[in-house]
Amino acid sequence: MLTVEMLEKMPYHKIFARGEIADSAEGLNMTTSGEMLRWVAVRGGIADWAIYCHFSDKNWDWIRDSGDKVTMENHIRKLVPCTDEAFKRYRY
Repeated sequence: MLTVEMLEKMPYHKIFARGEIADSAEGLNMTTSGEMLRWVAVRGGIADWAIYCHFSDKNWDWIRDSGDKVTMENHIRKLVPCTDEAFKRYRY
Protein backbone atom coordinates (compact mmCIF):
# COMPACT_ATOMS: atom_id res chain seq x y z
CA MET A 1 0.00 0.00 0.00
CA LEU A 2 1.57 3.28 -1.15
CA THR A 3 1.59 6.05 1.46
CA VAL A 4 2.62 9.70 1.41
CA GLU A 5 5.51 8.83 3.73
CA MET A 6 6.79 6.29 1.21
CA LEU A 7 6.55 8.84 -1.61
CA GLU A 8 8.46 11.44 0.35
CA LYS A 9 11.35 9.02 0.96
CA MET A 10 11.72 7.91 -2.69
CA PRO A 11 14.26 9.40 -5.08
CA TYR A 12 12.95 11.65 -7.87
CA HIS A 13 12.11 9.98 -11.22
CA LYS A 14 12.36 6.49 -9.71
CA ILE A 15 10.26 3.62 -11.01
CA PHE A 16 8.88 2.20 -7.77
CA ALA A 17 6.44 -0.35 -9.21
CA ARG A 18 5.98 -2.03 -12.58
CA GLY A 19 4.16 -4.87 -14.19
CA GLU A 20 2.34 -6.31 -17.17
CA ILE A 21 -1.40 -6.54 -17.66
CA ALA A 22 -3.77 -7.22 -20.54
CA ASP A 23 -5.23 -4.34 -22.52
CA SER A 24 -8.80 -5.44 -21.88
CA ALA A 25 -11.90 -4.61 -19.88
CA GLU A 26 -10.67 -6.96 -17.15
CA GLY A 27 -7.14 -5.52 -17.14
CA LEU A 28 -5.98 -2.01 -18.00
CA ASN A 29 -8.41 -0.98 -20.71
CA MET A 30 -6.53 1.55 -22.85
CA THR A 31 -7.45 0.50 -26.42
CA THR A 32 -9.05 -2.94 -25.89
CA SER A 33 -6.44 -4.46 -28.19
CA GLY A 34 -6.14 -7.67 -26.15
CA GLU A 35 -2.34 -7.27 -26.22
CA MET A 36 -0.12 -7.09 -23.17
CA LEU A 37 0.74 -3.70 -21.71
CA ARG A 38 3.67 -2.82 -19.51
CA TRP A 39 3.17 -0.16 -16.87
CA VAL A 40 5.45 1.76 -14.52
CA ALA A 41 4.68 3.86 -11.46
CA VAL A 42 7.08 6.79 -11.15
CA ARG A 43 7.76 9.22 -8.33
CA GLY A 44 7.75 12.84 -9.53
CA GLY A 45 9.77 15.86 -8.49
CA ILE A 46 7.54 17.12 -5.66
CA ALA A 47 6.59 13.85 -3.96
CA ASP A 48 3.83 13.27 -6.48
CA TRP A 49 3.54 10.24 -8.74
CA ALA A 50 2.04 8.90 -11.96
CA ILE A 51 1.61 5.66 -13.87
CA TYR A 52 2.57 5.29 -17.54
CA CYS A 53 1.90 2.37 -19.86
CA HIS A 54 2.52 1.11 -23.38
CA PHE A 55 2.61 -2.12 -25.31
CA SER A 56 5.08 -4.70 -24.03
CA ASP A 57 7.50 -4.29 -26.95
CA LYS A 58 8.82 -1.13 -25.21
CA ASN A 59 11.27 -1.27 -22.31
CA TRP A 60 10.59 0.06 -18.81
CA ASP A 61 12.63 3.26 -19.20
CA TRP A 62 10.99 4.10 -22.53
CA ILE A 63 7.58 3.69 -20.94
CA ARG A 64 8.61 5.94 -18.02
CA ASP A 65 9.80 8.65 -20.41
CA SER A 66 7.31 8.34 -23.30
CA GLY A 67 4.41 6.10 -22.29
CA ASP A 68 0.74 6.98 -22.03
CA LYS A 69 -0.42 8.28 -18.65
CA VAL A 70 -3.03 6.21 -16.83
CA THR A 71 -5.80 8.60 -15.75
CA MET A 72 -8.78 6.57 -14.53
CA GLU A 73 -8.95 6.16 -10.76
CA ASN A 74 -10.05 2.53 -10.87
CA HIS A 75 -7.04 1.64 -13.07
CA ILE A 76 -4.63 3.64 -10.90
CA ARG A 77 -5.80 1.96 -7.69
CA LYS A 78 -5.81 -1.48 -9.34
CA LEU A 79 -2.15 -1.16 -10.36
CA VAL A 80 -0.86 0.62 -7.24
CA PRO A 81 -3.00 0.22 -4.12
CA CYS A 82 -2.61 3.43 -2.14
CA THR A 83 -4.00 5.45 0.72
CA ASP A 84 -6.44 8.24 -0.08
CA GLU A 85 -3.74 10.76 0.88
CA ALA A 86 -1.24 9.21 -1.57
CA PHE A 87 -3.91 9.12 -4.28
CA LYS A 88 -4.43 12.86 -3.85
CA ARG A 89 -0.81 13.29 -4.93
CA TYR A 90 -1.36 11.49 -8.22
CA ARG A 91 -0.26 13.76 -11.08
CA TYR A 92 -2.90 13.88 -13.81
